Parts: sequence; C-alpha cells; structure tokens
Amino acid sequence: MSDESTSTGGTQDPATDLVASDATVDKAVGVRAGMFGVKGTGDTSGYGGLVAPVVMPGASQRPLGGWYDEVADALEARLRDAELEPALERVVVDRGEITFHVRREDLPAVARLLRDDERLRFELCTGVNGVHYPDDAGRELHAVYHLLSMTHNRRVRLEVSCPDSDPHIPSVVDTYPTNDWHEREAWDMFGIIFDGHPALTRILMPDDWPGHPQRKDYPLGGIPVEYKGGSVPPPDQRRSYN
Repeated sequence: MSDESTSTGGTQDPATDLVASDATVDKAVGVRAGMFGVKGTGDTSGYGGLVAPVVMPGASQRPLGGWYDEVADALEARLRDAELEPALERVVVDRGEITFHVRREDLPAVARLLRDDERLRFELCTGVNGVHYPDDAGRELHAVYHLLSMTHNRRVRLEVSCPDSDPHIPSVVDTYPTNDWHEREAWDMFGIIFDGHPALTRILMPDDWPGHPQRKDYPLGGIPVEYKGGSVPPPDQRRSYN
C-alpha cells in the first residue's frame, strides 16, 4: 500500500465503467508524522519534523492501458452475468499496478471468478497483507490479496476493507488453499477475523499474546539488547533527538 498516490487519468466510458464517479477522487485518510509514524515516544530517527498526508488513490478512468482493460472487461462481464455488479467498488491503476477494490461479502465469489474464468485464470494467490488506517473511519482495516496468473503471466491485487468495530472478512481458503497460513498471519498481526477459515489461530505470536502487534495503535515496546559490553535500550525508552 502506498501512502502518497495519484489516480491515473484517461477518458471514462460510462457504458462499461462500473465504478461510481465520486470514487475517482483521491481520499486523504490521515497524516503521517516523522519517518516511521511513531507516536507517544521519542522519535530517534531525526526526521520528527516530517509531515505528509496519507492518501488513497481514487478510481482510475478508462482506458486503463495495456492488458488491464482486458482483465477489467472480463471480470466486469462475469460479474454482470452473476448479477454481482455492485461487488466491484472501484478499479485503481497506480505505479504500474492494478487493484480491484471489492465488497467484503462478495470476496469469495470474485476470487472464484478470477481463478476459473478462461480469460482471467489467476490460479495462485501468493498471500494476503493486512493494513491498518486508524483514521479511515469505517474502513480502518484492509486486506490486500496478491493474485498471479501463470497462464497469462499477469499479476493483480484484490483489496477489501472492514471497520475496526466489525473486523470480519470471508476466508478464501476454499479457493486458494495456500492462504491458510497467510490469513492466520493477518489475524495474528492485525486482528482481521477471516470467517470460514478452518483453524484461525496465531502463527507468529504465542496463543496468549495480548493484541495484534502490527496495528498502528499498538504500543511501541521492546527489550534491551546487550553486545560487547554495551547496551541498547528498547525503542520506547530511548531519548528523543528533537
């Protein structure tokens, strides 16, 4: 996920574009301060004065360019046939990559279409990443799926969001079995509950670990490190340089 982005320009085709017009506007979902966005402790990076908006790119307009239009056309056609047109919230082409933003309840159906349609054939999901945007009200938690078509040598992403108050997203393990471990990791680190997962347990942290360490509201901590007679304190005990 990129913190600062701009949408791709072009000519919009209202006959084929399923994305709402207001989704084409870039959306600021917060402000990032410092080099690493550290809060509540001293910024030891020396870049504490940096301030930058966190911007989500808006929907890209047609033509998307290259094979992106072929994939988008094929997916939209299958969604129309299945009467699932609202499943696709927007399509974003940014930094040479294409992302399909999908309603969370329709994620399993969209994943199966992407895998099984002969024009798409995204046979492999290489994983799912969790992302936490505390200031993106109602969409604080995002899950990003990376799909590979070995048939056509293409890569796309699916992105789904859910509110912090209801952190549920359907599992896609039935469609992509290798996601078993990746969904467990996203649950462990971000607290996203993947409904239908065969065994949603922690995979990196101990079973009794409190909270989800990669969320941006998780307290910064650490342990002191000793080497060659010296000692490095944990990050939350280091002094500030500004």
